[in-house]
Amino acid sequence: MAERIFDRYRVHSGATLEGSRYTAWLAVTPLERGFPVYYAICENRSFRRQETAERAATSALDAVMALEEDGTPVFPIDYAGPDDDAPVATE
Repeated sequence: MAERIFDRYRVHSGATLEGSRYTAWLAVTPLERGFPVYYAICENRSFRRQETAERAATSALDAVMALEEDGTPVFPIDYAGPDDDAPVATE
């Protein structure tokens, strides 16, 4: 799991097992008060391995350019999701 702090929000990445596959997500939590909002990454995809889903979520977090006023992540216009060819860490 990775984390970034923006002006008014903390954003962290993760992966959750849903049935037999993993979903990658970002959680945006206000720094002052409030509840986290979860954003699925590449909603049309699921991952067989937790490490792959976590890598996809971390890659998405790295790609976030900014947050909108309500905390919605802003991605580059040409962002197409995580790089499937990146190696998976084994540690």
